[in-house]
Formats: sequence, C-alpha cells, structure tokens
Amino acid sequence: MIMLERKIIEFIETQKGNVAVVVKNLKTMEEIRINENLVFPSASTIKLAIMSELLNKVNEGAINLEDTIELTEGMKTGGDGILKELMPGHRFALEEIMTLMIIVSDNMASNILIDLLGMDNINAAIRNLGLGSTKLQRRMMDSRAAKEGRENLTTAKDLAHLLELIYQGQNINKKYSDMMLDVLKRQQVSGRLDLYLPEKVVTAHKTGDLDRLEHDAGIIYLQDREYIICILTNETETNKDGREIIGKISKMVYEEYV
Repeated sequence: MIMLERKIIEFIETQKGNVAVVVKNLKTMEEIRINENLVFPSASTIKLAIMSELLNKVNEGAINLEDTIELTEGMKTGGDGILKELMPGHRFALEEIMTLMIIVSDNMASNILIDLLGMDNINAAIRNLGLGSTKLQRRMMDSRAAKEGRENLTTAKDLAHLLELIYQGQNINKKYSDMMLDVLKRQQVSGRLDLYLPEKVVTAHKTGDLDRLEHDAGIIYLQDREYIICILTNETETNKDGREIIGKISKMVYEEYV
C-alpha cells in the first residue's frame, strides 16, 4: 500500500486542481488517505445521506417505502433526472423516488425527499453517523443559496466512513444497509471510478458533479476482496479532467488488487 500511495501522490502532483483520496481494503483494513479532510462541495454525493435518513425513518415506522408522492408542477427541479420530464399527477412510491435519486441522480426526487424528511433532521442524522464535515445546507439546484454561501459539503473521509457503515451492515441495520448497497450497485451514472475498469467489475457507488468538480465514492467488488474508494476533485480545468483523474487513480488501485 505504501508504494501505491506514493504512486497516487506523484500522479496527483502532476494534476491541476484539488484531489482527495481514501482507499480502504475491506479484507486487510489497510488504508490510503490523501487530503481526506479537505472539504469540498458535495454535489450529488450528499444524496447518500438523504437515502440513509429516509431508510432510518422507515425503520422507525414513521414512513413506509410504499407511501406514494404525487408529482406537481411546483416540484420540478433542473439538472439531472427524469421526474421533471413527466406530466404532473403521476404517483411514485417513496422507494421509487429514493432509487431514482441514486441511480440517475434525480434532483427532483432529492428535493422531494429533503422536503419530506426536513433538512434539520437529515443534518442531525449526518451528525449521528459521525460525518463531522458533511452538511446539507440547500436543496438541489438552488443557485441562490449556493451564491449566498449555503453549499452542501463533504470530505472523502466522511464518504468512506458512511460507505463502510453501509458495507458492515451498521448503517441502521443489515436489512437497510443491504438495501442501500443494492441500489448503489444499480447506479447508471458512470465514467468515473469505472472509467478504466473491466465492465464485469461490480461497483456500488454514487457520483457527483458541478462546474469543474467531479466526485465518485463507492465500493469495488473483486473475486477475493472488496475495497472502498472515494475520490473527490474540484478546480480542475474541465470536468473531463476530473473524470480522468478519478478514472486513472481508480485503475491504479484496481491493478494493485488483481
């Protein structure tokens, strides 16, 4: 791992922008941490925390995944997603809303769940999970809030910790941790951690992107081991550069383990 860490650091030093990396071998528990406490705008990786709190409320009996939400014109949200393209009046179960929020990073679905759960409750859940630098401070696509400095924030360390809780069955309980993993494995937004990996490799992950910012945080499943890998980038010259950084570092780690 020392040689791999050195290789990653040398690569990062050749790149423009900020890069944070956490890798954890879930078999040996060896770790690589590079700029792990550097705080970034979270982009859509914050949706992991929203999913977690929804399932926490389901576990408490306050909400049922079968409960439905009727789409209205006022709910429409820009950016990624398919719900905004549908006519008002469609009804979706909360489980469907949650799934769309993750697998196609649907912003309208995210805002529906933020409004349902409450931003304060989500932030309390984030603190209870031990995510010390992660904050939900605005709804998706709220450009005014972003300009006012109310940005959603996270670190590679926090995302890796949350993924490890899910992997270990300790985020709520095994039932709901397994449900989260199943949704993350169905991710349809690609081209980051998996950019240079063989198509057969199973990845449970969540991406995020803003202008000149690209993130991907996930668990890679190999035949004889699994590992967590979280790579956050921003202030790159282009978003393509950020995706390339994530893809190349991910390939380095993968090649170390196969």
